[in-house]
Amino acid sequence: MAKLLIVEDDESVRTLSARALERIGHSVDVAADGAQGLDCIKASLGGYDLVVSDIRMPEMDGIEMAMTAAATFPMLKIMLMTGYAEQRERAEELNGIVLDVMQKPFTLAEIRDRVGRALALPRAA
Repeated sequence: MAKLLIVEDDESVRTLSARALERIGHSVDVAADGAQGLDCIKASLGGYDLVVSDIRMPEMDGIEMAMTAAATFPMLKIMLMTGYAEQRERAEELNGIVLDVMQKPFTLAEIRDRVGRALALPRAA
């Protein structure tokens, strides 16, 4: 299966998402904010099959992390998630960097489905 990174500042969302994806066979790393997520991406040399990140987080938000990661690793697949309409609108400016923006709250079945669809998409060029 796939190697995933979940970047989410809410521990309960981070843990539930990781468990849901691990239960279907994915290898999942987690980070508590965008800066930590970017460190994981750099340490893996962009080796994740998909990065799933919240948008609104302290220190570095998901959009800044996605833009920074994509500048160094343009083939990296990134999916964002948010519970805020204005954050979703900000993410729409990232076409070509972000594959999808998932609305929170979501069910475990929804995150599994959306991750599966994102993994099936071709990598950006």
